[in-house]
Amino acid sequence: MTVMRTAGVLVRHEVRLLVSLVLWVTRRRHRTGDGGQAFGYAHGQGATMFAFAFVCVVETVAMFVLLRSWPAVHWTVFVLDVYTIEFVIGLHAASVVRPHVLDLNSRSLHVRYAAHVDLRIPLEKISTVRRELRTTHQRTEGELDLAIGSQTTITLQLTEPVAHFTFFGRRRDIRLVRFHADDADTLVRSLRAVMPERTAPPPHQGLPS
Repeated sequence: MTVMRTAGVLVRHEVRLLVSLVLWVTRRRHRTGDGGQAFGYAHGQGATMFAFAFVCVVETVAMFVLLRSWPAVHWTVFVLDVYTIEFVIGLHAASVVRPHVLDLNSRSLHVRYAAHVDLRIPLEKISTVRRELRTTHQRTEGELDLAIGSQTTITLQLTEPVAHFTFFGRRRDIRLVRFHADDADTLVRSLRAVMPERTAPPPHQGLPS
């Protein structure tokens, strides 16, 4: 990847974070659609993100006072510290305003993670969906893990790969997706309701008489 392309990716990401901050302040969401059912996932990380932001604020104030005698260093560190605070809050804002979306108009599920991931999965490509709590994840080819607070609560098995592009544009073909939703049970039930023939558990088979 060229330097210009890398810079472009970083700039677009910063723009998405700033847009997310505006949406968060105005209590709006990003592209949930008229027929979309939104499912949040940021609740589990909120306390951690705000605690981190508070630590960054304390550090910014401390460095602002300690470096007053060195103006060049003082303002350089101050700008970097303010940017860090904006980045942390922007990440949380992006997670809030960019929820997962079950879109019945386009018959697809958008699995999201902040401003980094927006994976569109056609419903007909989902073979199974299950409520599954996992707290450990290993990077495996063909699998995408989007953990919040080190855990995922939903697992999707796909009938065929869907294309996922990483932060810097590298393509990965995904056949299994694990992600977190604050109300995982409702999301699983909603998915099963629109494709009962694929995801509903098999009927109970009685013992032969």
